[in-house]
Amino acid sequence: MNKSVFITGTDTEIGKTFFSVQLVRALRARGERVAVMKPVASGARRIDGALRNDDALALLDAAAAGQAYATCNPYCFEPPIAPHVAAELAGERIEIERIASLARDLSRAADRLVVEGVGGWRVPLGAEDDVAALARRLGFPVILVVGLRLGCINHALLTAEAIRRDGVPFLGWVANRIDPAARHVDEMIETLRRRIDAPLLAELSHGAGSQVPASLLDRLEVAPS
Repeated sequence: MNKSVFITGTDTEIGKTFFSVQLVRALRARGERVAVMKPVASGARRIDGALRNDDALALLDAAAAGQAYATCNPYCFEPPIAPHVAAELAGERIEIERIASLARDLSRAADRLVVEGVGGWRVPLGAEDDVAALARRLGFPVILVVGLRLGCINHALLTAEAIRRDGVPFLGWVANRIDPAARHVDEMIETLRRRIDAPLLAELSHGAGSQVPASLLDRLEVAPS
């Protein structure tokens, strides 16, 4: 399988999609054909009678590859609630093997596949499965997006520890400045830099003009596939 990547986060609403979109655009600027996945999404609206999630649409727009929506977001639920609850209410079961099969097909047709998880690392996807189980099944190197706000240090350290313990390749983490009012952000970053056993790949300002550094893209080239 080609070199692909799995994006997770310390929580919901911390900038996973923002980072993923920037990453896709940067890869495309290098001339790569990029496929994208948001395998599970809760919180959708109906467009022409079909459920569509804004994060998935943003990824598809960044990839600009004419990829079918269903291959990007096979599990799309309308209420903005925990995905396993949304699936149960919809009478569906989120099947990790189905997602893995779609990922294999997409990776064969592109130079790179960028997969964005839902919520955080331990978000349930069913009675037994969670985002971590999905990431283990895919086997892609993981990038952790840390939304810099009060409480993020604990969330980031626990998530980084869990990623390591689950045995998936941990490529590194991204510091995303999501809260303009947050105090002592530089100190947060330095604390995490000392304590997370993986490199800081990028510092992003959550807004216009923020870009993924070339050094991060270079790391993707040598990441385990």
